[in-house]
Amino acid sequence: MSSAIAVIDFETTGMSPAQGARATEVAIVLLAQGRVVDRFQSLMQTEAWISPFITDLTGITNAMVRSAPPAAQVMREAARFVGRAPMVAHNASFDSKFWQAELALAGVAAVQPFACTVLLSRRIYPEAPSHSLGNLARHLHLPSTGRAHRALADAEMAAALLARMQEDLSQRYALPRAEHELLMQLQRCTRAKMGGWLQQYAAALAQTRLG
Repeated sequence: MSSAIAVIDFETTGMSPAQGARATEVAIVLLAQGRVVDRFQSLMQTEAWISPFITDLTGITNAMVRSAPPAAQVMREAARFVGRAPMVAHNASFDSKFWQAELALAGVAAVQPFACTVLLSRRIYPEAPSHSLGNLARHLHLPSTGRAHRALADAEMAAALLARMQEDLSQRYALPRAEHELLMQLQRCTRAKMGGWLQQYAAALAQTRLG
């Protein structure tokens, strides 16, 4: 589905694959035209130890991942599921590193560009008291998707946040749905310059249509 965006979330044993952390669970939600059209979720076995702190946070235990499919198998399936769809994550600097690291261990190239709903939310909702996923969901009155810090619930919530951002951008600036390329440019724009940049973008788009 060429117009789909893949929204991803990982649960992991730590903060960085560069420090030896591994993924324990991955979930991906495909969003098209503001609607969820498909889902992928799996625990994964890496033989990495899950600390009691992480188990308390996520509910994922060492016993759960011992019976999960091997990480390489899960990641190859995840890569096939995503295809070449561009990707989004809440705090993409975290999830993109695990996407790249786990795919590399599975012998698969990570070719997908990432947009970040944390960066975007700081520009679109500067009045929010916090830009964590849960606090943004409450601020925007998004429906609950399940337990936080489980991959599918968080991916579903991030997808709902992305759909709301696309809708709000479209309404505020008279744009068609804000596609991934626009989001990538917008997250690099400062908050102070965002309004003017979007107005110029909308005007250029309208001129292209008239031409």
